[in-house]
Amino acid sequence: MVKTIRNIVIGTIIFIFIVLLALPKMLVSAGLHPDYKEEIFSLGDKRALIIATNHGVLSKPYESTGKATGLFLSELSVPYYRFTESGISVDIASIKGGVIPLEPLPYFVKTKEDKKFLKNKDVMMKLDNSLSIKNIDFDAYDIIFLSGGWGAAYDLGFSDLLGNKISTAYYSKKEPIIGGVCHGVLGLIKAKNKEGDLLIKGRKMTGVTDKQLKELGIFFTPQHPETELRKAGVAFTSQTKFKDIFANLTVVDDEKRFVTGQNQNAGHETSYTIMEILSKREY
Repeated sequence: MVKTIRNIVIGTIIFIFIVLLALPKMLVSAGLHPDYKEEIFSLGDKRALIIATNHGVLSKPYESTGKATGLFLSELSVPYYRFTESGISVDIASIKGGVIPLEPLPYFVKTKEDKKFLKNKDVMMKLDNSLSIKNIDFDAYDIIFLSGGWGAAYDLGFSDLLGNKISTAYYSKKEPIIGGVCHGVLGLIKAKNKEGDLLIKGRKMTGVTDKQLKELGIFFTPQHPETELRKAGVAFTSQTKFKDIFANLTVVDDEKRFVTGQNQNAGHETSYTIMEILSKREY
């Protein structure tokens, strides 16, 4: 009897170990953080600005406490490495500047770019000492990229300054491509055109779906990308799966000025598409 119990315990431990070891690959196979084309472009004369959140508390309405949250790192680390691999100079900013908090993630959700980023003291310094958008000339960039994470639901879409700076940059000489994934697209909802209308009205875009937020049980944040984009008059489109956390979609507007990704899975394709558009431009 003792030997039988011991064998069962050992067998169970081995099974759990195998499952834990295989879990990251199983999740990738299901659709989480899929790989994409690895083409490297020659864009050494280009500059990119990646903007993330300063908010680090997943609080409910009228409350100031809650679980730690912030940037979903892969929504910054993936485009960061895709851009730098193609020679693009990348600056990292936030609404207020300073610390960009990170969403605590289990090992099986972290991408290879996340792990590389976390081990690099120099790039981590950019998160701890991010530039303030107040002190940045957006007109100097060829790419403006908005990263997501739950924290972005609390500040990106409420920043008049971010909206104004994106509005000005849109009409600048460089004609930057403006991208965003997941909650990051909330940073676009206050931008306006020269006539004073919402800049994104009528454009094809995507962002994290209401369905995904409900499936994750976090629908109490102050803004939801699908809801806010639809309010802004966006031609919203998305893909779905049995769980939308495994869905993936990148959308380009007709003018090829906005490239948006549905959720945390879109980092590779969204950044690749931005660079592909840039590489084909005639100056």
